[in-house]
Amino acid sequence: MDMTAALAALTALSHPTRLQAFRLLVSEGPNGLTAGALAELLDVTPPTLSFHLKELDRAGLLRSWRRQRHIHYAVDIAGMRRFLTYLTEDCCQGRPEICGDLATGSTFCTSGEDRDGSRS
Repeated sequence: MDMTAALAALTALSHPTRLQAFRLLVSEGPNGLTAGALAELLDVTPPTLSFHLKELDRAGLLRSWRRQRHIHYAVDIAGMRRFLTYLTEDCCQGRPEICGDLATGSTFCTSGEDRDGSRS
């Protein structure tokens, strides 16, 4: 990840609704939620939610897919890992005894699941 991409992610997360949506989707994991369920949980209108999810998607933090008539959204785990790694790659001047697992990124979520929830 480069600085431009990191700034896009930070900008996307700087709005309360987008941060709430992102954190909720992180907690849901790779299966995510439908747009309708997400709008209901966040108590926002579908058009408002759509705008915010588009910003998170552009920043590489979400992924979406259609299943029948529903659009599902989930955190893009690889995108989140790239972002967190970018933020922490030079942590504590490379002194792992201070940063521990944070410096290596090993504490960040990993997933081998595809968009449909199946294992790859």
